[in-house]
Amino acid sequence: MSWFLTLLLNSLALLIADALIPGFRIEGVFSALLAALVLGLVNTFIRPVLILLTLPITILTLGFFIIIINAFVFIIASWIVPGFNVYSFWGAFWGAIITSLAGWLLNSISSREL
Repeated sequence: MSWFLTLLLNSLALLIADALIPGFRIEGVFSALLAALVLGLVNTFIRPVLILLTLPITILTLGFFIIIINAFVFIIASWIVPGFNVYSFWGAFWGAIITSLAGWLLNSISSREL
């Protein structure tokens, strides 16, 4: 049940970011659920490879390059999920940041109440 609640909260975080950021669009709740699931899978399997391949530049930028990797993960997920459209790199950049912050906040609130 915990993974399902996390999926729902991450979908809500995507919908919050959709309302705040003009650079991407989520067309409905089903697309948000699917996007959250695909983002979880891409973060699990592809993101570690990207981090390993870009390790020298990540070290040189003191870890800030990981934010760029998060934006690319957002773009990769938008290629896979219908109804999840990223229109620009900056939309992906700010969308990844807002989604991460909103997801973190929602997950921390829900873990306190349970």
